Amino acid sequence: MGCKMRKIWTIVAAGLMSVSPLTLYAETLTDALISAYRNSNLLTQNQAILRAADEDLATAVGTLKPVLSYSVDIATSGVYNPSSSTVLFGGALVAPGKSDFATTNTLSLIASMDLFDFGRGKLSVAARNELVQASQQSLVSVEQDVLLDAVTAYVTLGLQSELVAAQESNVRLITQDLRAARDRFEVGEVTRTEVALAEAQLASANAALAAAQGNYNVAREAYKATIGHYPGQLSGLPERPATASSLDAARGIALRSHPVVLQAQHQAKAAELGVELARKEMLPTLEGSASLSQTYSGDGLLPLVSGSSGPISERLGVSMKQTIFAGGRLSSAFRKAIAQHQSAMAGLQQTGVNVDQAVGRAWSNILVANASIEAGDQQIAAAQAAYDGIKQEAELGSRTILDVLDADQDLLSAKASRLQAAANLYISQYQLLSAMGLLTVDHLRLGIPTYDPSVYLNAVKSAPATSARGAKLDRILKSLGK
Repeated sequence: MGCKMRKIWTIVAAGLMSVSPLTLYAETLTDALISAYRNSNLLTQNQAILRAADEDLATAVGTLKPVLSYSVDIATSGVYNPSSSTVLFGGALVAPGKSDFATTNTLSLIASMDLFDFGRGKLSVAARNELVQASQQSLVSVEQDVLLDAVTAYVTLGLQSELVAAQESNVRLITQDLRAARDRFEVGEVTRTEVALAEAQLASANAALAAAQGNYNVAREAYKATIGHYPGQLSGLPERPATASSLDAARGIALRSHPVVLQAQHQAKAAELGVELARKEMLPTLEGSASLSQTYSGDGLLPLVSGSSGPISERLGVSMKQTIFAGGRLSSAFRKAIAQHQSAMAGLQQTGVNVDQAVGRAWSNILVANASIEAGDQQIAAAQAAYDGIKQEAELGSRTILDVLDADQDLLSAKASRLQAAANLYISQYQLLSAMGLLTVDHLRLGIPTYDPSVYLNAVKSAPATSARGAKLDRILKSLGK
């Protein structure tokens, strides 16, 4: 992939897409990639999924903090005195034949916190943190898919445009041949059969043109779905991106840096922590609590206003609790965690296999495309020479119109194959970059701000509720909403 490759890619860029010098603006591949990144609903969806994972971490952190709560207990009781003597109820006298009621309100403020849980809380935080990092890598993987789809849509649209132009040129050429055949028929140089053959070939060419135009329209719709708008004038393809000097080097980079590998590593670590967490769920918990409460009592419905207040009660306590028997639930959860860890480890190994295979497949596609381009150049040269020779021979009467038309179709087929090979080569280069885990906005240096997952994570990882940090979080959420 040295000077020879650079020469090939120069030919690809020049031949696959051309732009008129009079065009005021032509959309470049970089423009398309930027638009795809900014308009991708998949990225927006997965950014929200990542923020949800951040909140799971915040929830785990919150379990390590004290819990402050209050309770209000309201009790109302009434009495009717049917006797002939006065009775005492709620500190008041009730006359015979009369009724009365009293209300008691108790306000309590309670604080509680796990003092010691054998590390379960910290294990839960660590596991959630691993899952957050896995979600971050998943977002990078989606970014790669979005950008690769954009490259494919851009190159495919350019290819289909060139194929339409080739079919249009073919229709014009066959039309000229048909006109010449009719002229020669008028003077008796060819038979009516040869004219009919030319007419059939023109009908076939028109059908092929219609099919090419349909494929172009399909590619145009795919472009809009991927890039976010219908295409205008497309610019030529830029120079191919750098990848790796060898297949082994590409595989090494992929296994170290591909987001799906890193994601699987974090998932496996989270599953490992899950095993230890499930084991420690069987151990006791030491909890501390403190409470303040006061009771207000009196007649009527508002003892807080008109009644009397009792003493303030204080309570400090420490309790230890442990499940002795749960019907096998904790043991089942422990076995499940072990199975999940085994699954995650196997998944990590298989992910490495898949990434290695993807790199090898992309590398092979590049080699095949290079070979196809070289063969295509030779085929075009030979087909062009054959067409020119047969056309001259036909003019001298030693070849038929059918021979000319067949040679024309061979030349058209060679050119179409060459265009397809050039497109495959360009797309394969980006597929290799994606397989290596490097098809990102930052690596491509697109020069645009990207979603920074650390901003939201830093705002929520300490589980804020209010305060200045909470206000900062509100501003972040507002900007995300926009």
